[in-house]
Amino acid sequence: MRFTAGEQFFPMDIERYVRACSLWHYHPDDYDEQVVAEGELTMEKLVEPRPARFGSVLYMRFVHPLTIEESARALGDYQRLKREQTHKFRAGLGRLARGGLVPRLIDALFSATLLLRGRVPKATAAAAVIEYAGMQGREERYVYHGRVVRQSGWTVCQYWFFYAGNNWRSGFHGVNDHESDWELVNVYLYEQDGRLVPEWVAYASHDFHGADLRRRWDDRADLTLEGCHPVVYAGAGSHASYFAAGEYQAEVPLPIPGRVRQGLDVLARFWRRTLGQVGEGEGPVRAPFIDFARGDGLSVGPGQEREWTPNVISEATPWVSGYRGLWGFYAQDPISGENAPGGPMYNRDGTPRASWFDPLGFAELDRVPPPPVESGLLAAEAGALMRRQRELDDEVPKRASALQQIGIRLESMEGNPHLAAQHHKLEVEVAAQATEVKALRRERTENEAVLEGLLHRLRRMTAGRRDDPRAHIRQAARPVPAAEMRFGRAAELWAAFSLSLMLVGVVVLIELAPADAWAGAIVLLIVLVLGESVLRATFVRSVNRVAVILALVATTILLVHFWQHVLVGVLIALAAFLVLQRVRELRA
Repeated sequence: MRFTAGEQFFPMDIERYVRACSLWHYHPDDYDEQVVAEGELTMEKLVEPRPARFGSVLYMRFVHPLTIEESARALGDYQRLKREQTHKFRAGLGRLARGGLVPRLIDALFSATLLLRGRVPKATAAAAVIEYAGMQGREERYVYHGRVVRQSGWTVCQYWFFYAGNNWRSGFHGVNDHESDWELVNVYLYEQDGRLVPEWVAYASHDFHGADLRRRWDDRADLTLEGCHPVVYAGAGSHASYFAAGEYQAEVPLPIPGRVRQGLDVLARFWRRTLGQVGEGEGPVRAPFIDFARGDGLSVGPGQEREWTPNVISEATPWVSGYRGLWGFYAQDPISGENAPGGPMYNRDGTPRASWFDPLGFAELDRVPPPPVESGLLAAEAGALMRRQRELDDEVPKRASALQQIGIRLESMEGNPHLAAQHHKLEVEVAAQATEVKALRRERTENEAVLEGLLHRLRRMTAGRRDDPRAHIRQAARPVPAAEMRFGRAAELWAAFSLSLMLVGVVVLIELAPADAWAGAIVLLIVLVLGESVLRATFVRSVNRVAVILALVATTILLVHFWQHVLVGVLIALAAFLVLQRVRELRA
C-alpha cells in the first residue's frame, strides 16, 4: 500500500485504539453520557450488552472533549508535527484553480453547510493526529485485519484496514473529517489443481460501486503488481483505494431537497443536450474535491519500507460481531459525513454491512462463476436451452394447428345470429390461444439468439480465448491529467481571491447603487468569468456560454413582456402551415 507524502494516519491494530478511547452513549433526548472513561475501556467492556432505546447511538471517542486551552495547544503541536514530518504534503500549484469559478462557489456553499451540520472540530482532528503519532512513537506497527470467506466456488481474502482518523478535510482540503476509518480490499481466488489462483481484486473507493470496483488479475492497464501482491494507492486523509497513482476528482452532492436537485438536473440536461453545451464533468449541485493518491510517501508491504502485521478476524472474533456502535466520535451530522463509521461487520446504524456478508455482491461477482466451472455451466445452460428448443419445435406446430381448427369453427359461425353467444365465447378462446402461440414463437426466436451467444462463448473458452479484462467496467476512476491540473501562479492567485472579490463587489453595488445592484452583479459576474477564462485558456468557450445565457435571458424577457404578440405569431404560423398541408393534399 502506497501512501501520499504527508499522510498522518496508517492502518493500525484495534486493541491499541480501543485502550486509548472512552465509550459514550448518545440518548434520543439529545444528551451524551460517558459509559466507560478514557483509559478504562477494554475489549471485554466494549462488547458488553447495553440495552438502549430506539434512536440511541453507542460510540467511542479517541479524543476527549477539549477545552479552549487544550484546543490551542493541539493546533500548535499539530503544526510542529507537520514541520517535522519526513514525507511532507504539497498540494501543488493550481489546486485552487482546477474547478473553475462555479465549482468554487458550490464548494463554498458546501463548506457553509458544515456550520449547520455536526462536524469534527479542527482541534479534535489535530489532537487525533498527535495522539496517533504518540502511539507510533512508542511502538511503530502497521496492521491489516484479514478474513477468508468461501462462497459459490470463490475464495475471498478480505483485507480490512483500520485507521485512527480520517482528516481529509482538515489535512488535505477534502470533503470531511471523522474519527476512525475502515477501508477494504478484496482478493478473489479460485481453486485449480489443488492450489488457489487469484482472478480478481476489488478496492473500496469514492463514487464507484459494483463491477467498477474490481480489476482482473491480468489487467496490466490498471492493476500494478509487486511480485504477487496488488499495489493499492491510498488517498491522502480519505484512505480511499485506487489502482493507479494520481490525483482524482471526487464529487460530493450538496445536501439540498430532492425536488430542487431534480429541477437542477433537468436544467443541466437542457444545457448539455438541447443547447449543445459541453459540461466539465461536475454535476450542477456537486462540489468537486481532489483526492490525492500520489503514492510518493510511505510504502507498506512485503519488501517495502515497512512490513504488515497481520491479524486474522471472523464472526467469532468478539469485537467484530459484538460491538455494533460507532468506532469514533458521533458528530450528529445528518448526512453522516462527519460521523465515525461502523465496524467491518456493521453499518453506522448497526445493520449488517453488505461487503461483510456478501463479498461477491460487493463487486458484482455473485453472477460470475470461477473459470474452472464456467465452461461446464455454459455447456449445461446450452444443453438445457437446446432441449427447450426441441420441446418448442414439437409444441408450436401442435398449438398452431389447434388454433387453426378453432379458427375454422369460428368462421363457420359467421352469418348465424343464433350462434352469437357461442361465437363470442369462441372469439375469446381464439384470442387467448393466439397470444399463447405468439409467445411460444417469440420464446423460440429469442432462445435461438441466446443459444448462439452461449455456443460462441463456449467455443471461445474451449480455444483458450478470454474476455477483455476491462469489459465489465462501466465507469473507471481516472487521475486528472497533468495538463488539467497545472496552472500559472496568476490563475492560482485569481482562484484564491476571485470569489471574495465578487462578494465585496456585490456589497459595494448594494451600498452605492442599490437600484442597479442586480444588473451590476450580473455584469460583475460576467467580467469575473471572462477574466478567469483568459487565465484558464478557455476564453472562446466561456464567451460562447455567456452568449448562450444572455440569449436565453433575452428570450425570456421577450416572452414575458410580449407574450400576446408571440402567441399571435405562433397561431398565424400554425394556420399557414395547416393551409399549406391541405393545398399539397388537394394538388396530389
